Amino acid sequence: MGRAPPEPQGQKPHPRHNGFLGFIRMHHRPGDPVRAQRLLEALAAMGVRLSIDDFGAGYTSLGQLKRLPVTEIKNDRSFITNMATEPSDALIACSIIDLGHSLGLTVLAEGVESAETLRHLRRFDCDNVQGYYICRPVPAAAFDAWRVSYLTSTMFRPEEPAPAE
Repeated sequence: MGRAPPEPQGQKPHPRHNGFLGFIRMHHRPGDPVRAQRLLEALAAMGVRLSIDDFGAGYTSLGQLKRLPVTEIKNDRSFITNMATEPSDALIACSIIDLGHSLGLTVLAEGVESAETLRHLRRFDCDNVQGYYICRPVPAAAFDAWRVSYLTSTMFRPEEPAPAE
């Protein structure tokens, strides 16, 4: 689901993707939104892909989607974790995915902790997922081995990812 094989050696990597938009908006001179806007536009011009983290919760707003140079929204875990048992959470998560896609954005769901939640997100056509069901945090030194194992076990069989260890 939204996973691509690693870049072949010698090829130019994808532009850097950072989820620090919320940090910049909240902590970069809160009284100077024009300066923060210019900073984000400069980063986007350099090829940095920007995300709105925790979309739908906290300090995010629909206005940010309109004026900020973002390429992705991260559907907040508060709507994802219990969506299999809470119909209102599932409705909100699906609506955020539809809104993001309508605006041409990629949507990532945070907090995927079960196969049932992943099935819902697939039905909703979510682009990317993250959470303990996919992988628990691993040391950097162990990441490559996990990635190879994960890609070979699930990359072309998206029905079920390998359970997190």
